[in-house]
Amino acid sequence: QERAVFVMSSRVTEQRLIEIFSGYGVVIQTIGSGIGDALKYPVSVLSGKLSEGFYSTGFKFHILTQGNIFGENRSSPSLAQTGGRKVSAKFFSSFRDLRPGDCVVHIDHGIGVFSGLRRIGVQGEVCEFVELVYRDNDKVYVPINRLDLIQKYSSAGETKPRLNRLGGVAWEKIKSNVKKSTRRQAKDLLKLYARRKMAKGHAFSPDDFMSREFEEAFEYEETRDQLTAINDIKSDMESDQPMDRLICGDVGYGKTEVAMRAAFKTIRDSKQVALLAPTTILAFQHFRTFQDRFNEFPVRVGMVSRLQSSQQQKEILKETFQGRLDVLIGTHRILSKDVHFRDLGLVIIDEEQRFGVIQKEKLKRLKAQVEVLALSATPIPRTLNMSLIGLRDLSFIQTPPRDRLAIQTMVVKFNRNIIRSAIDLELKRKGQVLFVHNTIDTIHSVARMVQEIFPQARVVAAHGQMKARELEGVMLDFLNYHYDVLVATTIVENGLDIPRANTLIVNRADRFGLAQLYQLRGRVGRSNRRAYAYFLIPSEETLRGDARKRLSAIKEFSDLGAGFRLAALDLEIRGAGNLLGGEQHGHINAVGFELYMRFLEQTIRELKGEELAEDVQTNIDLRMDIQVPEHYINNSNLRLGLYKHISSVSNEAELDNLREEIVDRFGQYPSSVVNLFEYAKLRLRARQLRVTTIDRKGEKVFFKFREDTPVSSRRIVELISGNNRFSLNPTGILCAKVTSIESPHLFDDLHALLEQIAMLK
Repeated sequence: QERAVFVMSSRVTEQRLIEIFSGYGVVIQTIGSGIGDALKYPVSVLSGKLSEGFYSTGFKFHILTQGNIFGENRSSPSLAQTGGRKVSAKFFSSFRDLRPGDCVVHIDHGIGVFSGLRRIGVQGEVCEFVELVYRDNDKVYVPINRLDLIQKYSSAGETKPRLNRLGGVAWEKIKSNVKKSTRRQAKDLLKLYARRKMAKGHAFSPDDFMSREFEEAFEYEETRDQLTAINDIKSDMESDQPMDRLICGDVGYGKTEVAMRAAFKTIRDSKQVALLAPTTILAFQHFRTFQDRFNEFPVRVGMVSRLQSSQQQKEILKETFQGRLDVLIGTHRILSKDVHFRDLGLVIIDEEQRFGVIQKEKLKRLKAQVEVLALSATPIPRTLNMSLIGLRDLSFIQTPPRDRLAIQTMVVKFNRNIIRSAIDLELKRKGQVLFVHNTIDTIHSVARMVQEIFPQARVVAAHGQMKARELEGVMLDFLNYHYDVLVATTIVENGLDIPRANTLIVNRADRFGLAQLYQLRGRVGRSNRRAYAYFLIPSEETLRGDARKRLSAIKEFSDLGAGFRLAALDLEIRGAGNLLGGEQHGHINAVGFELYMRFLEQTIRELKGEELAEDVQTNIDLRMDIQVPEHYINNSNLRLGLYKHISSVSNEAELDNLREEIVDRFGQYPSSVVNLFEYAKLRLRARQLRVTTIDRKGEKVFFKFREDTPVSSRRIVELISGNNRFSLNPTGILCAKVTSIESPHLFDDLHALLEQIAMLK
């Protein structure tokens, strides 16, 4: 008789397996450990970890793992394995979307126009440069290893920037004025920062066995970014400073699971969790998700919303006050005066930007001395600003779930045939269609039109003015596949998870904001099926400037993980928000948003007494090939983005992560790219010593120092007098002979020289 042994990595999955088999009348014998004992029974389950199952023909038994049964792989990389990778907050720095004709800002020369990548012969070698065009058609060629000097220009509104003239003092005056402005701004922001840091909160206990069981019960493999965000949150919660963290992740990238890990940690310390959602429907979906996820654990989840009777709400609030309810989910109803917690420990806010001013004031009171976790796919500029300058902690989730496909996005003139073919394509694969029409007065006539266009479809309409029970019924019926097409207002905008819905049609898309369009598009494409989004407009000729920009952006940024870049563009279209204040808009327009934020961040760090090594500009010229060849990466924008990323890294760990990422995406890189990475590594080390130039001529390398270098001039003189390898010219430039001018020996030599110079402090 053949036998089957199931190897499960946790008690939770063992229980799931036993329940599944009991439904078929099959009894599974539970074994603690030991394959010998397990083989005594026809079907058994034992605890353990096994990467893959197998079949023994000799002994006639099957070994089946958790992955074989549930499609799960619990061997996801730990934070230690990933090096605790932090996603850089400098997502504005990507040049991936830079096009010829776009305005850029050079820190030394001001605002110019990006003209493209150019190959130019220099001293017998062909090198790649970025060409910038300034006023009077003057040009600047920026070496590809110095793209940290330029940023894409973003303003605080519609203002078309005036190009600067090369030479003169105008640009230096502008920078000086902006820096004075940022100093005033920084002092005000630091007061807020100091108040936050002085607050004392609850230091949560480290994870216990139950926490590990909860994590093992997650039915998918965590992405690397999810693991990093979870680690960030645990670190925040285990300190005695109240957490105020924004999880910025694309639609469907697993922010909710990260939030549930934080909730479970809170509950394990006998504290309560409040989750605020912007809409009733989304609150209900969160309620269902939390109930399913916490079902196997001693956790009670409740919800207050208009979907419940006043008596039901009263009972839920009573349990919350008595501490019998662990998680309370709802809309701004949670902020009402009659809602009291016995011991609130964590507030989770989904899409915080959707709450109004009054709700935010109430939130501030609710936030006092509790952990706060905000979730967003496309954060508004103000939220983003606060995170980027360190007033709020930020974690990015940029890695898409396995098998996720990008959404095919089309912006088209309204046409019945397009609507018909879109519905037909989706229904043929047994899917569902979301049709968004955001005018309640005409929504039923639009639903009738859709029914006329495609008579075979089961069509239903939904909007926010329907009675609560009726709306809930319609949404649940659609979720349960009783309808094919849902014609709805933007009540479907936030968070709804409808796996079958993989076609979206938005009527009058020109009337929606960029973040709204992005959120709507996120309602589809949440499975491993290809999804389609159709944005219907009257005609391109009728579009205003902003609407044209928004639709162009949503169409262009249809690849996975585009939410952050859209947030950056939203900042450009809508302005910088009220964090910086209206009086700052002129300064932002003068230097561009990214350079303004860079000045502000530097000023804040300076006022906090931090050392700023990155404000040192180190130019390196070793007469070596440092290009990314076209045969390695033939897309010029990808090459440009890589040049920018390498030149902008802030530490060697980030550089090492980037090396791994490049190999993973494009394969082993050629020697010229090795040299490019070595240039970046040298620059990082040289900055610490305030070295402004490393220049090679033949077998000699010249080091030029800034006046504020920590290297002692007296020690340099001592070095020269005792070592004929070194010399010093009258202008203070240190010269050193190298043993080889070939890579990698030259770089080894230079690193050793920098280490020797570092000892002269």
